[in-house]
Amino acid sequence: MAIARRRVLALASQLLQRRRLPEPRFLSSAATGALDRLSSPPFARPAAPRNPAPSSPWDRLGGQKRTMFIQTQATPNPQSLMFHPGKPVMEVGSSDFPNARTAMTSPLAKALFAIEGVTRVFFGSDFVTVTKSDETSWDYLKPEVFAAIMDFYSSGQPLFLDSNTAAAMDTAIHEDDSEIVAMIKELLETRIRPAVQDDGGDIEYRGFDPEAGIVKLKMQGACSGCPSSSVTLKSGIENMLMHYVPEVKGVEQEFDGDEEAELASQTE
Repeated sequence: MAIARRRVLALASQLLQRRRLPEPRFLSSAATGALDRLSSPPFARPAAPRNPAPSSPWDRLGGQKRTMFIQTQATPNPQSLMFHPGKPVMEVGSSDFPNARTAMTSPLAKALFAIEGVTRVFFGSDFVTVTKSDETSWDYLKPEVFAAIMDFYSSGQPLFLDSNTAAAMDTAIHEDDSEIVAMIKELLETRIRPAVQDDGGDIEYRGFDPEAGIVKLKMQGACSGCPSSSVTLKSGIENMLMHYVPEVKGVEQEFDGDEEAELASQTE
């Protein structure tokens, strides 16, 4: 019995050894080189292209993002809109561009007039007023104006090409001014001008006729061509000047040659 048992155990051990998995074999250097050739072109399968990130508008600007935030403000004139770049525009006074010809001295004004539909540009202390034609929509015009203002401030160009170009200091009091003219200029500068500039415009003192008692003014920016400009001129400016300066009997608005031709065409 013992002999038979040892034989059974030996036979079982042989069967177990036959069922074992073969030892792993290592590839020869030649086989490895063949596999390397299969994994390189032209046998290699090209990698699937990754979805590129969506292009940004800033990529077309060399990757430089401009973080300028421009705010807009409505004016009493529906055809004019104030743009606040968040930076100073005019350090002193203001500047009015009633047409493209007068804008040749300013890169910013010239760029704004290059936009179709812009008819007038005005620079204030911290804002730019743009006036459009009746047939142009602000939905089209505002993005174009935003881009022009941002391009100007990122370019580093001066506001005026001629460094000697200064803002019109029409209300500066001179030694040869009479007491009446000095009072008129002081009221225009301290009381009237700030209120008018809040509406995106300005006024320019053109003179005083002492015999008739008439103050001559020119409306600028959003106030020029505004439907309520005549009301502002008569009810606001005229009443204030007549109240503080009894010698003033009235206020008249003056127009440049181009503006008179435009008004004449509108009335026809």
